[in-house]
Amino acid sequence: MNDSVEDAKDRTPPIAKRGLRFGDETYAILGACFAVYQDKACGFLEAVYQECLEIELKARGVPFVSQPSMQLAYRGQILKQVYVADFICYDRVLLEIKAVRALDPKHRAQTMHYLRATGIEVGLLVNFGHYPMCEHERIVANTGRYSYTDGPETGDNTERA
Repeated sequence: MNDSVEDAKDRTPPIAKRGLRFGDETYAILGACFAVYQDKACGFLEAVYQECLEIELKARGVPFVSQPSMQLAYRGQILKQVYVADFICYDRVLLEIKAVRALDPKHRAQTMHYLRATGIEVGLLVNFGHYPMCEHERIVANTGRYSYTDGPETGDNTERA
C-alpha cells in the first residue's frame, strides 16, 4: 500500500504537531517509559526501571547515555562532586526517573537544577511509582527560567495547557 504524504502527516504524534521543542524526541522517550510501566507497573526500585529503560530505549533506537557523570563548577572552579544524570537522550533531553508515590516540588527543583548544571534545555521527569499509570512532567529551561509545559512553547516560558 502506498501512503500519501498527507496520510503520513495525519499519523504524526499529537505532541509533535503542537510545536514543542524536541517534541519528537520527548515523544519517543515517553513511549519507552510507558512501555516499561506497562510491563513492570509500580512497586520496584528505581534501579529496576533504570535497567528496563536501557533495554527499551535501545530496542527503540533512541540514542542515550545511561548515568553519565557530569562535572560541576562553582565560581569557575571545578567541584569534586559530580552530578550523575539518569539518562541523557539524543544529546539534548535529560530524563530523570523516580519510583515514589507521587512527584513533589523537590523532584521538580532537582530536575531544574540538573538542567541548569548541564545546559540542557528540555527535561522529562518520570515517576514509575505512581498508580495507576506512570506520572510524567516536561520541564523546559529558557534563559534561566523554567516551565512545565504540555503545549506550544513561546519565548515567555509560561505554562501552557
